[in-house]
Amino acid sequence: MAIRINDTAPDFTADSTAGELKFHEWIGDNYAILFSHPKDFTPVCTTEFGAAAKLSDEFTKRNTKLIGVSVDSVDDHVKWKQDIETFAGAPADFPIIDDSSLEVSKLYDMLPADAYLPDGRTAADTATVRTVFIIGPDKKVRLTMSYPMSVGRNFGEILRALDAVQATDGVPIATPADWEPGQNVIVALTLDDEQAREKFGTFHAKIPYLRFIEEPNK
Repeated sequence: MAIRINDTAPDFTADSTAGELKFHEWIGDNYAILFSHPKDFTPVCTTEFGAAAKLSDEFTKRNTKLIGVSVDSVDDHVKWKQDIETFAGAPADFPIIDDSSLEVSKLYDMLPADAYLPDGRTAADTATVRTVFIIGPDKKVRLTMSYPMSVGRNFGEILRALDAVQATDGVPIATPADWEPGQNVIVALTLDDEQAREKFGTFHAKIPYLRFIEEPNK
């Protein structure tokens, strides 16, 4: 069953490069980004893990933990981390889950439609698509993205999306297209004009239902 926005992220216990972890317990009071990879020692995945490694401090500033999923073993993950650091010049210091059993991939519906699961499968048959889940401290799924195996992810966009999720979390605002932190945001339609003025002060209406304000707590 597909995981939808505002679903509770499925909990699980798994081995990882940081030892055995219980997912909800590991998240704690943080945001989390769970992202899957088709296989260790593959070119696109190496560039993606490298991109995540280089942005590690930025995610930490945002009270956000990263965790990767791949269908290979912890031993393979540990060896692969050396290649990632060689490529990126930064260590991949976040956990990578051992999902050789495909338990997490199935739990989070990360397998492509034509995945071949019976015995005799190969890594290509069961490779996860490049899926991203942003999960809040309440363990609710805030955002999902899925890419095919042939398309590498833009981690700058993942960071931007995280900023937008955090800016709007629990606040009656939304972010417009191409929004970047510090830019104006949109008053949610749950507030009428009087309520909007009471909560945010003045606003600028491009058209009656499109009301812009400065980002709160900018």
